[in-house]
Amino acid sequence: MKIKELALTNYRNYQELSLTFGDGLTIITGENAQGKTNLLEAIFLLSLAKSHRTNHDQELIQWEEELATLQATITTEHFEFPLELILNKKGKIAKLNHIEQSKLSHFIGKFNVILFAPEDLQLIKGSPSLRRKFIDSELGQSHPVYLQELLSYQRILKQRNAYLKQYGRTSQFDDIYFEILTEQLVEKATLVIKYRVKFIEELERIAEPIHRDLSNQREQLKIIYQSSSSKLEYNDLKDIEAQLLALFKQALNREKEQGITVYGPHRDDIIFYINDKKAQFFGSQGQQRTIVLSIKLAELELFHNMTGEYPVLLLDDVLSELDDNRQMILMSHIEDKVQTFLTTASIEGIKLHELKNADILYVEKGQISRGESA
Repeated sequence: MKIKELALTNYRNYQELSLTFGDGLTIITGENAQGKTNLLEAIFLLSLAKSHRTNHDQELIQWEEELATLQATITTEHFEFPLELILNKKGKIAKLNHIEQSKLSHFIGKFNVILFAPEDLQLIKGSPSLRRKFIDSELGQSHPVYLQELLSYQRILKQRNAYLKQYGRTSQFDDIYFEILTEQLVEKATLVIKYRVKFIEELERIAEPIHRDLSNQREQLKIIYQSSSSKLEYNDLKDIEAQLLALFKQALNREKEQGITVYGPHRDDIIFYINDKKAQFFGSQGQQRTIVLSIKLAELELFHNMTGEYPVLLLDDVLSELDDNRQMILMSHIEDKVQTFLTTASIEGIKLHELKNADILYVEKGQISRGESA
């Protein structure tokens, strides 16, 4: 899967931009705050219909403009198709093959990307919400059905929490209504959990040998999807629904007191282990970076296994965070098979002579010029 053409109108600091891309590596270079990451963000947005940098679409529209437009031509092994995303003050309009989609979930996942950005280094030691966001983003692309189930879960969760808060104000409680809400929530929670557990198991299977190579055979990586309660056992997925129903029954008084749903996938976490020790607490910064790099490389292979196509890889100023050995391993995994966009403030630290036919884009104040290929 590749992006062949990209056109932006009134997007961030790009008033009008039209670009074509090659199949290999594109290096986007320039000083800070010139628009390098904005370009990657636009490509990311065409995949997931949301930015990885902001939750406010208005920030993506150029100052004093009513709307911004992003258009792209996507190619796969068998097809070529257009995507379009129009951002305005009321929301988004998403078009696939020139046809407006009634739901964004019908648009998401038609074009797949893997993003590796500096903030991803927080994946190990950051908050559980970052790790949940990571898994939801990747699963949402590869399994559109998962995204629909997750959205349904979040909608019911919001209703259930609202009812618990209402009880805190009024002390009125309808047991039958709440039981129905709980059963609906558990049904969706079970599906979300099953998708997540299987994804993490497959990710670990692919990432573990990559990590072993990156650590010169010294380290073993384990990735565990951890439930929000020690009473929930995810090793056997057959009885998750029954476990959840029993747990919610036990937690009813606690939930009434706190006014919130205390268990479920919205509170689950992902735990990374190096040689059976939690990397969050015992891993060095170098080890944590190696884990994240292993995960990103594993995601490429995982997407290829699931879809038959490699996703587009976006590397946002991460080479400076990796030593020469890790840079070399990264490039060896992507060269000649993954279309890659790499941003960097300077190309001096990149061994261009080791890269085949890299395309270079120079960015200055929202204007792009092409350099000679490496």
